[in-house]
Amino acid sequence: MFGDYFYHEIIRKTLIGFGTLFNDIHIRHKKSSGEILDDIKVGLSYGPKQKFLSKIQEQEQLTKSTALTLPRMSFEMVSITPDPSRKTTVTRTFKAVDGEGNMKKVYMPNPYNIGIELNILSKLNDDSLQIIEQILPYFQPSINITIDLIDSIGEKKDIPLVLDSVDFQDDYEGDFSTRRILIYTLRFTAKTYLFSNVSDTTEGLIRKVQVDLHDGTDVSTAKRVMRYTATPDPVDADPGDIYTINEDWMDLGDSRDYSPTRQIDI
Repeated sequence: MFGDYFYHEIIRKTLIGFGTLFNDIHIRHKKSSGEILDDIKVGLSYGPKQKFLSKIQEQEQLTKSTALTLPRMSFEMVSITPDPSRKTTVTRTFKAVDGEGNMKKVYMPNPYNIGIELNILSKLNDDSLQIIEQILPYFQPSINITIDLIDSIGEKKDIPLVLDSVDFQDDYEGDFSTRRILIYTLRFTAKTYLFSNVSDTTEGLIRKVQVDLHDGTDVSTAKRVMRYTATPDPVDADPGDIYTINEDWMDLGDSRDYSPTRQIDI
């Protein structure tokens, strides 16, 4: 649509980072004596809760070994909205070096909020509460995850995940043969950034630095006494190349002693 093709997989990485937070949650069932009967890892999948509710309803007549195991969790992206409060100037750019030492030009990212729902489905309320209590204490009300937004230039950012709300729903309807389903829905906002294409550039590279030293701070009377110049050798060197920096001090009339011309290896 706008020229060069690009795909940084930022939304996908954000969702994967979100799911990683919840992929190792366990619940335990105990006897009245406190002895642990079993330790169950809670399954996690991407998809809407309606999909799993439909599966459960279709499997009511199936054997226990083939029915959908509860408790389990699912998550899905439900919205993407711009966030003007974090927005910077659209036309601003910054430069970065890729893994091969090439200079790249990147426009400042646009901040977006991604709405994500995490659904906890169980048949026992105690199972749901065990899961809830392993999640809520870490969100006060947010937690940061670090995501490599653009692999080619190593652009990493801490993405806040904000817990917005927790809702509860009991979908138990019908006779005693119907499986009871308790649903906790946790709504989150991921404050991420979307980047446009990364382009090649050599524009704006500083290839010469010149500094004049004066004998005072009064701009109306101060005179230049020394000039410092720094240039790369070779002059057309790019970031990642092997080069030296030639430094030179030029006396503009002052008799004081200054450092001689020298080289710095890069």
